[in-house]
Amino acid sequence: MKTNLSENMQGAIFMSICMAAFGINDALMKLSSQDFHLFQAIFLRSLISTAFLGIYAWKQRAFMIGVPKSERKFVIMRTVGEIGGAFMFLNAIFHMPIANASAIMQSMPLAITLGAAIFLKEPVGWRRYLAVSIGFAGVMIIVRPGSEGFNEYSLFALGSIVLIVLRDLSTRKISRTVPSSMISFYTSVGITLASAVTLPFIEWTPVTLSNGAPLVAAAMFLIVGYVLSVSSMRVGDIGFVSPFRYMILLWSIILGIFMFDNIPDMWTIVGSTIIVATGVYTFYREQQVARSQKNAARSAASRGIVIPGERGKRI
Repeated sequence: MKTNLSENMQGAIFMSICMAAFGINDALMKLSSQDFHLFQAIFLRSLISTAFLGIYAWKQRAFMIGVPKSERKFVIMRTVGEIGGAFMFLNAIFHMPIANASAIMQSMPLAITLGAAIFLKEPVGWRRYLAVSIGFAGVMIIVRPGSEGFNEYSLFALGSIVLIVLRDLSTRKISRTVPSSMISFYTSVGITLASAVTLPFIEWTPVTLSNGAPLVAAAMFLIVGYVLSVSSMRVGDIGFVSPFRYMILLWSIILGIFMFDNIPDMWTIVGSTIIVATGVYTFYREQQVARSQKNAARSAASRGIVIPGERGKRI
């Protein structure tokens, strides 16, 4: 029990710091949109973060461990999800208030619940399906398609959710023996190469100390976010750790106000509240179900009953 609590608290701390790092990174990238094209900004930031992540992984001797052949497809899937999600989300925050884009992204845990039910065949009851439906209604309140305040770049934020769900579900399939630093390095390399392909088709802006400083800082915070995003998904119970994702919403609102004078309107606040409430309820229900299953397994074990899914072993 003590070990589980320690792992849960460690995962919560990882997730909280991760969300702060990603929030600050997003704000710095949005600040860089005043000077750079989206793809150039992504390329420069990724070039820096890849170099540092490579050194970090090398010092940890992560490359000596390697990825098991059976898990390489999940590393590739995670990288693809991260690349697509990063491009779409950064395109969104380049053209819309950072708090709005971040609020839309807070429906991601709900999307992960839905994705786990569909693709990983995890059992999801009607209560969680209802919570997911209400949560996505909250997203629609923020997006408000058809309204005067509708920004078509909200669709990019929505699209990034699908790809980041792919990233997180793939992460859960990678064993803990694979170092987080190595996974993060491969992801950063993928983003660097993908953004490099676009460079011949955009206008290159000369890099100076003043316009390059935010990108360097963004890369540093991104490194912290990359490493802890992997670690937080692999330590502790996902139902306990995942609610701490919502810390990024607070960071995004604060940074949006002080850096860009973007004050969230009433509908964004209402939609965000709905998303957070349904997300927290979903995590609560997941923990309840997990506890019920553990209690049923213990009860069955005491009576020597074989539990389906336990490979036919008598417990």
